[in-house]
Amino acid sequence: MSPAAPKILVADDEPVLGDFLHGRLAALWPEAALLPVARNGIEALAAIREDEPDAAFLDIRMPGLNGLELAARVDCPTHVVFVTAYDEYAVEAFDRNAVDYLVKPVADERLARAIGRLKGKIAARETPPGLGEVLTRIAAALPGAGAGYLRWVRALKGEEVHQVAVDDVLYFQAQDKYTCVVARDGELLIRTALADLAKQLDPAVFVQVHRSTLLNMRVVASSRRDLGGRLFVRLKDSRSTELPVSRAYAHLFRQM
Repeated sequence: MSPAAPKILVADDEPVLGDFLHGRLAALWPEAALLPVARNGIEALAAIREDEPDAAFLDIRMPGLNGLELAARVDCPTHVVFVTAYDEYAVEAFDRNAVDYLVKPVADERLARAIGRLKGKIAARETPPGLGEVLTRIAAALPGAGAGYLRWVRALKGEEVHQVAVDDVLYFQAQDKYTCVVARDGELLIRTALADLAKQLDPAVFVQVHRSTLLNMRVVASSRRDLGGRLFVRLKDSRSTELPVSRAYAHLFRQM
């Protein structure tokens, strides 16, 4: 990647704030190639692994993967700038020699300084430092930064990208290299592995009922066994969909 056209990613689950930062970066760093805003940590991780941006502006508090967990998984030469609402902790917790930070609401003057530092690092082809110690220190200084489960996903339907509330999902099902999102309004696809997705969903709501299926327990209407003893659950959807339940998960429906 040429230093004249660095790839930049913004990750923020608040659409207004994410779009605002994206817009200010476009204005203050016009030569940068800005990637679409990632709306949660899982989406951001997928974008970083696929596009390997030169820098990523990560909101600390995001569902799924928060900014700290996300930074710990970055395994490509991406410089990290954290975006935080915790001004009182920032000076002590952040080591700007290792990682920069911005405080919400982000001011142009402060953003310009962060851009200047990034330009210098990218032009010098500086390797991002290991962040283990810094991330530990930030996590300790920002209580509750890891709270929250995934609230929505952005999924493909044909050539369009849709934003789907997790509460509206009936179930997720592994499908080749994709995961199928089966919602009340139809089926969509995401590129997140089912095992990774399971870690980001509320375990009190989404449970694994088959090696390829994560089910929203709030949409279960009933269960039944066929003549061979196999267990099925019927959903509260317009089609009264039935899904098979593996023996390993049959105990979840013992009271039904």
